[in-house]
Amino acid sequence: MIRLTWVQPEDLVGHELRQAAEDGRDVREITARWHAAGGHDAPPRAGASEAGALRLRGLAEELLDELATLRSPLEEPTELADIIAACPSWPARQADLLQEGRPAARPEPARVLGAWLGRAAGCVLGKPVEKIPREGIRQIAEATGNWPIQGWFTAVGLPDEIARRWPWNRRSAVNSLAENIDGVPEDDDLNYPLLALTVLERHGRGFTTDDVAKLWLDELPAGRTFTAERVAYRNLLAGIEPPLTATYRNPFREWIGALIRTDLYGWVNPGDPATAAEYAWRDARLTHTANGVYGAMFVAAMCAQSLVATSVKEVVEAGLSVVPPRSRLAGAVRQAVEDASAAADFEQVLDRLHERHGDLHWVHTINNAALVAATLVHAQGDFTASIAGAVAGGWDTDSAGATVGSIAGALNGGVPERWRMRDSLASSLTGFDGIALGELAERTERMMES
Repeated sequence: MIRLTWVQPEDLVGHELRQAAEDGRDVREITARWHAAGGHDAPPRAGASEAGALRLRGLAEELLDELATLRSPLEEPTELADIIAACPSWPARQADLLQEGRPAARPEPARVLGAWLGRAAGCVLGKPVEKIPREGIRQIAEATGNWPIQGWFTAVGLPDEIARRWPWNRRSAVNSLAENIDGVPEDDDLNYPLLALTVLERHGRGFTTDDVAKLWLDELPAGRTFTAERVAYRNLLAGIEPPLTATYRNPFREWIGALIRTDLYGWVNPGDPATAAEYAWRDARLTHTANGVYGAMFVAAMCAQSLVATSVKEVVEAGLSVVPPRSRLAGAVRQAVEDASAAADFEQVLDRLHERHGDLHWVHTINNAALVAATLVHAQGDFTASIAGAVAGGWDTDSAGATVGSIAGALNGGVPERWRMRDSLASSLTGFDGIALGELAERTERMMES
């Protein structure tokens, strides 16, 4: 019997109950019914339940639909007009500024390439330690003479005891350790920017959420999707259309999936965080709501500003300008920035982040967005410190590393030689396998002018 992670109803109830606790819904009675029937809570990491859980499927479907009728009391809208109305500092769009006679922002080509190089480097640094908690990452790095992290992880010299205690990510260790990196390996954090580029090249700046959905069905293998994206993919195949794809039996709608998809929407809108955020919203609403959508908009806006900014402060402020200030994500980011600005030791910043957000899943949007902001602010543009801090945080290591890397790479107009790989990106997406990051940067620049 196949037990498929992320989509089976009996495995989704625990995650939905956890989501309810986060967004303020009273689900005590439903929780009691689920536990009385033998239902389990959400697992802390990942994995499908045992085959015997299939007996709970009917009840699980009933409870998921019942949970969907309960509304959160929090003021965290998902519709774009409502988000804009909730943001008193929403920035002017570049199109409006052009009408006022202001020139369009045009970044140096090196900064666009730096964004691609940085995203790749941060992603690959985090790949082998994905799912390993913070303490394990540090033990591995210390045991191999790489603490503070200054280079790729390696199995060379790693004591057997530590290797057994903290096993590498099994899919990534074969192509993302110092001794076996040969070009840029495939990763969902790199496939999604390729899909964003494709949707813009095919449909132009007027692309819709439906265009994104159709592109996924045409080009994205279902097995390359996870959490909210896998649920939305299942919903599309069942005939459910956006934006219901984001909410129908989808307890992962505030997790990190949308945040990792939106860098390119910023890169094609340099100095225009408002338009970048709007593009990100169109993509994110396929799979996410509320803070899941805000995370995507936050990153897109930061990426837009990173191509023209002179400081990390400008970048993070641009990101916050498109996030409702009363949302949980905005509050988490502001606190993270405050901590990062005050503490000399980044380990103290990480301690505080884990104290506040340790109850969230390791791929939730809020904790990872806070980590991204804290890392950027504390590193103050230093590329190595930026991606190392994001990975040392121990949550979604490759995703946080990739996002921080793209912003730091853009700010610096490149990455240090130690983080450069052979210029060939592996991908299962049509037409992209083996593509050079330099070519992707050129195609990104062309989309700025479309």
